[in-house]
Amino acid sequence: MDCGVAKIILLFISLIFWAAGAGLAYVGHYVIKSFGSFDSLIQNKSTLIPAAIIIGISAVMFFVGIVGCCSTLRESKCGLSFFFLIIMLIFAAEVTALVFSFIYRSKINGQLERPIRDSLSKYNGEKNSETEAVDSMQTLLKCCGVKNYTDWTNTTYFSTNKTLPLSCCKNSSSPQCNGKLEEWQQFNTEGCEPNLEKFIQDVLTYAMLVVVAFAIIKFFGMVSVCAITCKSRRNGYEPLYA
Repeated sequence: MDCGVAKIILLFISLIFWAAGAGLAYVGHYVIKSFGSFDSLIQNKSTLIPAAIIIGISAVMFFVGIVGCCSTLRESKCGLSFFFLIIMLIFAAEVTALVFSFIYRSKINGQLERPIRDSLSKYNGEKNSETEAVDSMQTLLKCCGVKNYTDWTNTTYFSTNKTLPLSCCKNSSSPQCNGKLEEWQQFNTEGCEPNLEKFIQDVLTYAMLVVVAFAIIKFFGMVSVCAITCKSRRNGYEPLYA
């Protein structure tokens, strides 16, 4: 790779480190916030490890961008070596986050039915974590019950009130939807387990795609550092003419 081209690539990478840091911070926050909406329904908290790694990576992006920009302009071997080391560590962390995302993405399958059923059994319509988590899930994902809306008939809430939660309604503000089972046409009849599973899979897929994009940028950054360093070393052995 030509040294001039390598410097341009490296300067570009240094400049986008700030944007990359902000982007990764947003992705990590988005994953944690998305999972936080269903905190009591997701028992495997290790699914948040990729998000924690991503946020940790973003924390050093701004500083690394400054170091990379200054080192590239001055062609400082020490600075470029440090920059290369940091890029390599971030690249390794991103690959780790990618691996964890892939692992936990496959582990989600079949692990949501039990916690969702437990939450339905504890639902009482009052303001508490279990009730709010179920209502939030059914409203956001437009679903009702575990496999379908009839799962509510086996809960204490239905036995007591003889109705389904209004969060099962297609339009909870509609006076026609009063939660009575015979008005099932007013409900979202699909179960929440497949919808929640798809939601989590989509969030992790989104995070994985962003991490892959930034990892590719880091790879070209390492190649560019090597090109500039090798060029500088060759220049050090070239004879000087008057």
